[in-house]
Amino acid sequence: MDDLLDAARSALESAYTPYSEYRVGAAIETTDGTVYTGCNVENANYSNSLHAEEVAIGTAVSDGHQSFARLAVTSAKRDGVTPCGMCRQTLAEFCDDDFRIYTEGSDGPVEYTLGELLPTTITPEHLE
Repeated sequence: MDDLLDAARSALESAYTPYSEYRVGAAIETTDGTVYTGCNVENANYSNSLHAEEVAIGTAVSDGHQSFARLAVTSAKRDGVTPCGMCRQTLAEFCDDDFRIYTEGSDGPVEYTLGELLPTTITPEHLE
């Protein structure tokens, strides 16, 4: 877990956050052990901003990965930030309920499962 949180911490250093000044970094590990990172990228039109988790997932998918083992997300404030609802739903597209998500608060790392954070996800079956 520490190695993935370290990668997320490194990623947040590249965050572009001139409006909120709230830097977030994420690191997602594929099932073959490859790690992809992302940081948040703000835009004056807030709805066009990119979240760290979606940058990491998007980069991994664009490299051909669709199977993931775990994710770490952290903020510069170490306040226990978890993926937002949109990012949770994106994770649910590729990951099962037991997918592990690590965050870090002032007291250290915390582990969740995707199912804990998003208990009633929208699945492809809803589209049938």
